[in-house]
Amino acid sequence: MAKQSEYTIDATGKSLGRVASLAAKTLMGKTEPSYTPHIPSQVKVTVSNVSKLVVTERKDLGKKYTTYSGYPGGLKTEALGKLRVRKGHAEPLRRAIQRMLPRNTMLVGRMKNLKITL
Repeated sequence: MAKQSEYTIDATGKSLGRVASLAAKTLMGKTEPSYTPHIPSQVKVTVSNVSKLVVTERKDLGKKYTTYSGYPGGLKTEALGKLRVRKGHAEPLRRAIQRMLPRNTMLVGRMKNLKITL
């Protein structure tokens, strides 16, 4: 069994995508020398100062999150800026990290090892 390690990422002054890709790579265990794709890594990642992320105005208005309920007329879109107002600064980062991880049985466990602080 791999040893448990903890990483802290400071998001001050960095862009959303760069922090998300670093966190996703670390959650997968790719920064560890003992990385094996089919074995879940015991890595915990803490992202701090998420409210100080750099997000341009163009991305705030132009980046859209889309959900579909499956019913006619059930397509909903929401801009990044409105999502941050509604759910807080941590939600766009959490969604970005989750969508960068592989969609397999280890996804839920990896997301439980992620902690986001403002």
